[in-house]
Amino acid sequence: MSVIVGIDLGTTNSLVAFADGAGPRVLLAGGEDASALVPSVVRYEAGEAGGVRTVVGDDARERAVEFPTSTISSVKRLMGRSLAEASGELGYLSYAVVEGSHGQCRVSVPVGERTRTVSPQEVSAEILRALKARAEAALGEAVEKAVVTVPAYFDDAQRQATRDAGRLAGLEVVRIVNEPTAAALAYGLGLAADTRERTVAVYDLGGGTFDVSILRLTPANADNPTSFFEVLATAGDTRLGGDDVDNLLVDLFFREMRTQLGLQVEGVGELAPATRRALRRFAEGVKHRLSEAESASVRIEAGEGMVYERAIGREEFEGLITPWVERSLDACRRALRDAGRAMGDGHDGAGGVDAVVLVGGSTRVPLVRRRVGDLFGLEPYTALDPDRVVALGAAVQASILAGERKGALLLDVIPLSLGIETVGGAVAKLIVRNSQVPARATEMFSTSVDGQTSIKIHVLQGEREMVEDCRSLGVFDLKGLPPMPAGVPQVEVEFLVDANGVLSVRAHERRSGKRAGIQVVPNHGLTRDEVERIEAESLTHAREDMTRHRVVDLIANAALDVKWIGERLARFKSELEPAYAAELDAKLGEVRGYIDRARADWRSVDANAFAKAKDELDRASVRLQEVSIAASLRAEGTRD
Repeated sequence: MSVIVGIDLGTTNSLVAFADGAGPRVLLAGGEDASALVPSVVRYEAGEAGGVRTVVGDDARERAVEFPTSTISSVKRLMGRSLAEASGELGYLSYAVVEGSHGQCRVSVPVGERTRTVSPQEVSAEILRALKARAEAALGEAVEKAVVTVPAYFDDAQRQATRDAGRLAGLEVVRIVNEPTAAALAYGLGLAADTRERTVAVYDLGGGTFDVSILRLTPANADNPTSFFEVLATAGDTRLGGDDVDNLLVDLFFREMRTQLGLQVEGVGELAPATRRALRRFAEGVKHRLSEAESASVRIEAGEGMVYERAIGREEFEGLITPWVERSLDACRRALRDAGRAMGDGHDGAGGVDAVVLVGGSTRVPLVRRRVGDLFGLEPYTALDPDRVVALGAAVQASILAGERKGALLLDVIPLSLGIETVGGAVAKLIVRNSQVPARATEMFSTSVDGQTSIKIHVLQGEREMVEDCRSLGVFDLKGLPPMPAGVPQVEVEFLVDANGVLSVRAHERRSGKRAGIQVVPNHGLTRDEVERIEAESLTHAREDMTRHRVVDLIANAALDVKWIGERLARFKSELEPAYAAELDAKLGEVRGYIDRARADWRSVDANAFAKAKDELDRASVRLQEVSIAASLRAEGTRD
């Protein structure tokens, strides 16, 4: 089989790794002293004959202050996102971000005398090309396939954007793996000799994103030759990382410089691009030094003899970033709850897990390590370089796909529930969050209106019960249906989430054979506020949502019953006992009243009373159904 490499496409740095019989290793630029990290930074400049040349990696990063508007960094935070979603970060960037099609982020860079607009996928493709070239030089053969990692909380749009970047770079992305899961694969090698089942928390705090995953690791043994890496739950934030710490420090420097030096600007975004880039570099330097030392000094020459200078102690720094750390710990608590690993549930650690793995460069911050250890009651495990562990795990998965490594099975999960809109604006969930992938679910639906020849399938993502509280992923139409009475069409809807976490939805009307489908590729990704709302409000409003969903379903089902029973009562009333016909009329009126009141305001009806009235109508209509069937049989006999 062809070579398959593992790639960690990071916000700050990226790596490429390869695994063979000797195990996984990160591929270096050349020589043992060479760096494994490729800075995720790209500079665009004029090339020969009016073309465009790109510079990737160390040189682009080191000369970023010199070329602030044409040097792109942290582009991963723009992948699959709209301009509106990224608006809070744009003031800290030295390059221009503009709105593209469907509102998506695009980067505008000056190239010579022209301006070029590129997508985040194109920028990421340049980084992937550099990694591809490094792998080919190290392995001595062509590299055309890769396993690429993404944050566990990347949605379909962001995952698809990552696949597109790979394709632009000449790489077939054969599998997308969540970063915490990749880290567990890397550490799983060391657990092979341990036959105990273990629960592991992977805390992944990188430059731009945060993920935590709770996994069950079952090593191979004499009775079971396959090792299982099963994800029990995942949580995270696609807008939480080291970049946010840099922004906090930039804000601190800017506020003090404005006061001390009398700067005549209101915000960071009004500074010159080179100044913004320089402030970011100063902030990064302070952050890195404070991970090793108790204090760090910064000196910024603002021109015309103006100098800003101050020392920052670790205690002050930790006070500044405590809310940032706490946001990550809140996600850890959610993941533990979803995995059924409550604090102090009898495991070795107070946090309900046997081991905690730290991943990502931001986990070098001492406060992060202390607070994570306090939460889980365990000393975090850092045996592998946190910058390299994700790439190593991707290489392990690549070796499994290439047939180099056998006896290991990766079972990942989806982060949020998936479903479709039903009558009245309710959501029918077909695949619930933390289901293992690949996942498949089917459910039967029908129509609510006579004579429908087209059915709209609205695909949604979220934990709430109503469409208005969930996120739309896509819409498609099942067309060409023969007109049939309401409730007669048999529409089978299938949801399929592949191993990469990409969703496909298909609909099939069984009576007519008509089919339609869609691969869900939304226009942009989830914001942090949306993620928090989806999860928190699903708990806060759970009882209210379930009641509303129940009332909406009762309206739809009762309306069909009233239609069917009313039509047959009008047709066969002369064949029924007057008292029985009057009873059905009364019960029909009662149910119609519930439907009308619920349509006006779902809160105005008692769901239990509504359901009881519907059930009583259904039971009372049994005699009418018998009369209807008998009349049909007589009609058939007459025709014979």
